[in-house]
Amino acid sequence: MPTANSSASKEVVTAALLVIGGKILSGRTKDQNIGYVAEYLTGLGIDLKEVRVVGDEETAIVDALNALRHRYTYVFTAGGIGPTHGDITADCVAKAFGVSIDTNPRALAILHEWVKTTGAEMSAARLRMTRIPKGRISSSTRYRGRLASGSGM
Repeated sequence: MPTANSSASKEVVTAALLVIGGKILSGRTKDQNIGYVAEYLTGLGIDLKEVRVVGDEETAIVDALNALRHRYTYVFTAGGIGPTHGDITADCVAKAFGVSIDTNPRALAILHEWVKTTGAEMSAARLRMTRIPKGRISSSTRYRGRLASGSGM
């Protein structure tokens, strides 16, 4: 697969961002990801070509992922990966790619470290956020100057 820094490859590395959330669509929540992701990807030499916003509906998310992943080198998601039962992004990514979803050991280790550092309580809701589709990785991402640990797809 081509990379943004690959000098041997003349292929343009492209990306799409899928923003997920009914609150974004209703206006109750203002998006804070699009500009940040666009600037970050541009800095890496990745050409963000499309942004889509869909509600918290399985069919809409799966359909959008399937359409975008066939058009672009990378697809990033924002939203819908929190600890509640209504956060279905991870399950939809697994469904779109036809893979299973399970607790990721690296994501679990990050969560345990966060709980230890912050003194927060471990809960089933927090453990839910360590579920990652097979073949995806957990990540630590620098976000607006802070280190945000979590699951990335």
